[in-house]
Amino acid sequence: MILRFANLEWKQFFRSSYWQKSMALNVLMVIFALYFILIFLGLGLGLYPLLRELYPESDPFVMVNRFLFFWLLTDLGIRFFLQKLPVMNVKPLLVLPLKTSKIIHYVLRKSALSFFNFLPMFTAIPFGIMLLLKGYAPWQVITWNVLILLLTLLINYLNFIIERLSSKTELSFLPIIALISGVFALNYFGLISFENLVERGVNSIVQNPLYLLIPFALLVGLYRVNYISLKENLYIDQSLKSKTKEANTTDLKWTRRFGSVAPFLQLDLKLIWRNKRPRSTVFILIMGLLYGLIFYPNPHYQDMQWLYVFVGIFVTGVFMINFGQFIPAWDSGYYKLLMSQNIKYKEYLTSKYLLMQMSAVIMFVLSIPYVYFGWDILLIHFAAMIFNIGVNSHILLFGGSFNRKRIDLNQRAAFNYQGTGAVQWLIGFPLLLLPMLFFYVPYHYLGFEAGIATVIIIGVIGVVFHQKIMQMITAKYIDSKYAMIDAFEQTN
Repeated sequence: MILRFANLEWKQFFRSSYWQKSMALNVLMVIFALYFILIFLGLGLGLYPLLRELYPESDPFVMVNRFLFFWLLTDLGIRFFLQKLPVMNVKPLLVLPLKTSKIIHYVLRKSALSFFNFLPMFTAIPFGIMLLLKGYAPWQVITWNVLILLLTLLINYLNFIIERLSSKTELSFLPIIALISGVFALNYFGLISFENLVERGVNSIVQNPLYLLIPFALLVGLYRVNYISLKENLYIDQSLKSKTKEANTTDLKWTRRFGSVAPFLQLDLKLIWRNKRPRSTVFILIMGLLYGLIFYPNPHYQDMQWLYVFVGIFVTGVFMINFGQFIPAWDSGYYKLLMSQNIKYKEYLTSKYLLMQMSAVIMFVLSIPYVYFGWDILLIHFAAMIFNIGVNSHILLFGGSFNRKRIDLNQRAAFNYQGTGAVQWLIGFPLLLLPMLFFYVPYHYLGFEAGIATVIIIGVIGVVFHQKIMQMITAKYIDSKYAMIDAFEQTN
């Protein structure tokens, strides 16, 4: 039965519309995987001599076990934001005479084969080989590697439990941040020394392999908790339940001043306010607005004004970037219906442009208090706002014509990578690097004022030629119209 499930998923993957239309993303993911494998492999080979050099009076093996707590804490945080439970399309299987337990076991066991679980072993195994070459007992090295594998799987299944619990909150990333920050703070201030507890536990297990039964029992327990959770929700009735919500109406009369674009603008605003996923783009505004506090008060960045351009682009364009990169996938649920109406495509796209434009202006106004750190900061934010309106908004709209992935508006709001394709990864380079480049070259040779003037002038050029640019973008969307409709109809 396991082979049958694997065969079905194999066919689902290669027969979906995403396979051929997202070849660039597949190649990019392979490159990233190889890159991280090489990094972890290099870390495993160089860890022993590095620790010997940094801590000449300590045993490198003991030092690794001391830092293992921070490794596990970081691993948990990264998994929460990047790793998702590999759920099959189980609805068609629920009406067949298949045991639910077999479906659930397949889903959970498949998660054990995640790339995130193999990656730490590219460090652990080479480090173990180095230990063997230095004369450590083989049974201790083997025990340590088995323990690392068990701990990795423990984090894997613990992450799914945390994700399930945190998904019920509006800002689902807050619980994991609170958990990791709390544990780190308790260790840092010496209230509970998790660092020493993990070190002693690992050393005890290495000395007595029978203690491996303890993490193994914990792993079985976490597996069982995930199993029970999935079993409680793996019913076809779950997808048929009707949800009752109180209807909220909003006037939005002020949008009528935008003429024929107003209906689309109202549709976007209601979509953002009424759905969990797009509503997160509004809450992220707060994080974006405070982003400058990481750099501006720090003396280390005082002489790096070229980096301030990056901060300015992010602060004034945080909503624009988070919302614009998924145009028109926000409307994927009813895109086919929308395109069957007698509407002008340019007006549809103009409403998106206006929304991004207004957000850039609002974020600039809200960021005015940064003038406390100097008038040059305010000037950089102004130049970044102009560049976002004149250039980055058009880049986002053009990139949207290549979007082919559907978005479920009711999924978890924060750090949800559903709908993310090669476009979203590649578009970040021109969005953030181009303004830095346009600023740095004249800034390096002519001074700060020349760099700011260049960024503003390029942004103004984009505003002046907005209509011409929109005509080209609209033509690209019209050319891709039916390909997007077909892709958005795909649920896998």
